Amino acid sequence: MPRAVPQAPFVLFHTSSPPDWADGFSVKEQVDDGRNPEYKVIGELIESATSPQELFQLSELHELNSNQASLIITQISRLASEKKLETENIVRDERFQQLIDIMDSQISQVWNNTLVNLLKSLYSLGVPGSRREMQSVEQEVLWRLRRLTFRQLASLAEFLAIKQGKDNKLLNEVIKKLELRWTELEGTRTVVTLMGKVGHVSPALMDRLEDKALELAEHFNPDETRKILLALAYQNRRCVPLLRALSYHLLQKHAELSLSVLLDLVFAYGKLNFHQPQVFQKIASDLQPHVPAMAPVEVTRCTRSFALLKWLSLPLFEAIAQYALDNPKQLSVAHLCGIVLSFARLNFQPSGSEDFFNMVHEELQGQLGSLEPQMLTELVWSLCVLQQARAPYLQRVLAPEFYAHIRGDQSLKAQNLQLKLIHINAAAKLENPDYKGPFLPPELLSTPLPPSERVTQLQSCLREALTGLLGSQDNGRFDIRTLYGWHIDAEMVVTSENKPLPVKDFAAPHLLRAEGTKPLPPGARRVAFLRWEFPNFSNRSKELLGRYAMARRHVQAAGFLVVDVPHYEFLELKLERQRTAYLRDKLHKVMAKDMAS
Repeated sequence: MPRAVPQAPFVLFHTSSPPDWADGFSVKEQVDDGRNPEYKVIGELIESATSPQELFQLSELHELNSNQASLIITQISRLASEKKLETENIVRDERFQQLIDIMDSQISQVWNNTLVNLLKSLYSLGVPGSRREMQSVEQEVLWRLRRLTFRQLASLAEFLAIKQGKDNKLLNEVIKKLELRWTELEGTRTVVTLMGKVGHVSPALMDRLEDKALELAEHFNPDETRKILLALAYQNRRCVPLLRALSYHLLQKHAELSLSVLLDLVFAYGKLNFHQPQVFQKIASDLQPHVPAMAPVEVTRCTRSFALLKWLSLPLFEAIAQYALDNPKQLSVAHLCGIVLSFARLNFQPSGSEDFFNMVHEELQGQLGSLEPQMLTELVWSLCVLQQARAPYLQRVLAPEFYAHIRGDQSLKAQNLQLKLIHINAAAKLENPDYKGPFLPPELLSTPLPPSERVTQLQSCLREALTGLLGSQDNGRFDIRTLYGWHIDAEMVVTSENKPLPVKDFAAPHLLRAEGTKPLPPGARRVAFLRWEFPNFSNRSKELLGRYAMARRHVQAAGFLVVDVPHYEFLELKLERQRTAYLRDKLHKVMAKDMAS
């Protein structure tokens, strides 16, 4: 029974690989026999033929053995591939059938390399697998697997994985042999080819290939490194030692990288969520001069990859913004949306922000109706992050007919979509005073949202320290879910003298269901404690990503003084009393700043 393996695309690379018939094909190697000059002459005639008709005439003029007939079939396949000939007519030709008969009559006499190329040629020509001769060749290859060289096995596996798929019986047998004989593996090309085109069929073989690639890491050229990284990315194999080694040698040995290599590298790193700042810096600086000449799809792909990596290179992103300004008509709506979404993720505002967003609004005008609901929601949400959402965008996604299809839908996708609509609704209420509606109904704001992540060290330590700061449980709330779609880690109400008050006594317009009714006393303020984990920031920086920057703005706009608790400060404090003192000091500074303003 064929083993169950994860699906993966067969064609992973943008550069073309040699034709399927080429690997190991050499007529001279097979027929250069000094004891029989006629063999050598026929071999040269086969190799020099320029059309299938020449080869058919050759078969009529000479008495052929099974090996020579196999070589002619392989050469016919090669020519058909090169010249893009119609193979159906070739296979139906009586002379082709005669070659098949000669080959089949003494199949055991066909040499190993010729046999492997014969099988690939028959597949390429479209000879049905149900034909007896085809099955005969497959069976002969199966019997000889142990006698084939590792290179022949690798070539056959590559071909079968692409042409026949993972459920092919012969492919699975070839894979088993490769797994057993992996120590014979040598040469960077074979490693790269197997990883990219065969590795997805056998996780066990892929493990061995990763080990071998790690051993050969310093010998790979940039294109081979690119192909390996793409193979790992498409198969979701985050082999950290190999990724580190490839990154190191990429920086040490290769000063200049081509545009295609740069784009594929940043895509692979993003797909694998592997962070290597020095490599990112090199890729970003090398990409920047290419931006004006890049195609729209390349610009969008590059921008999305860096956004996925949470890596903001200001010079590169300024160049991308300028590209969009210079080429608005070349960018499709999808390309433009991709750029806006990426900018929002990184909370990037171009230096020419007004010109850029005026162009975006102009190009999107009249195009919103063509976007799928998911993409339209993502676009408007991103514009809210960047504080560029105008009334027509808000009205379209907050209209009852837009969100009607997700009401009552408990799927994770629908819940995530609904959460973003709640954020958009919050932006409309808190940051767009001129917006008059519509807004989401209260019942939609109270629907269950996606479950929160596991409790982090920062979260638990913050709660312990806050307990000491508040003095009494009545003086604060923890883990508050607001009607704006954001969570607040803790809130308290303090007087102008920084004395806490029982928070539950007061009206709380930010809650779905308020517990108290009293208005805040004069001079009293609400305080929100917001923790910021490592993933909330851009890579290796102290700048919040767009989502969290918007959350902070909305909490402030809802009437809170915000006490930020970033991981890089709070977790450095090892004692609870130090953490409590830190929070008290931050609270005093926030209150003092508010009073001064």
